[in-house]
Amino acid sequence: MQAGRLQDMIQRGMGRAAMALGDWCDAYRPDGAGDPLDMRHRFMRLQASFSPPGKPFESPPGYGQAAWWGVFDAAYTRAGDYIVRMESRRGAADGGVWFVAAQQPLLPVLCVRASRVVTLARPHAPGAPGLNDYGGVSLATATMLLTKWPASVLSMRGDGLDHAGLPADAADGSWHVLLPAPHGVTLRGGDLMTDDLGRTGVVVAAELTDLGWRLQVKQAAT
Repeated sequence: MQAGRLQDMIQRGMGRAAMALGDWCDAYRPDGAGDPLDMRHRFMRLQASFSPPGKPFESPPGYGQAAWWGVFDAAYTRAGDYIVRMESRRGAADGGVWFVAAQQPLLPVLCVRASRVVTLARPHAPGAPGLNDYGGVSLATATMLLTKWPASVLSMRGDGLDHAGLPADAADGSWHVLLPAPHGVTLRGGDLMTDDLGRTGVVVAAELTDLGWRLQVKQAAT
């Protein structure tokens, strides 16, 4: 059996499974660096369900669960798309936002659940040689790179109190950030990130992978 035909059969089967297990969701395809969940980017509605990796629907997700398997007909989607499930009722907390990280042939669709909405910007370099006014961490004079992008933002292990263990000596936080890789946007160390909680961080490391951007971000102290 040809691989293309087998892949089509798998996608059809996942679509039928989603009709039985899933909910109606909205699919968005970003176009540019602006808000990817703007209504102009919505391209279809589809039934979809999501399960932690492994044996589907065998166990609930644990803490810090970024990677999920998507159950839907992937013939209509591609890596970088967002899938949004609304709450079944107000306050039910059963909604969610995922982006498609990979759709590799004959394998489950790998999705990443977005926990925060982030904006990334690049601060300007000093305008003159020699001594300059202190710039600090500021978005006011920075160039916007990505605006209002849902992303997975999870605390890195090892953060917390310093060796003194005093409440006033809490260390600045650090985060692992996963998000799609939009065309024409390159992220790098030194870029600034803010999220929907009002936190600000500095990108320490930026890695472009086959699954999108993987960032290490250090919370900025004021």
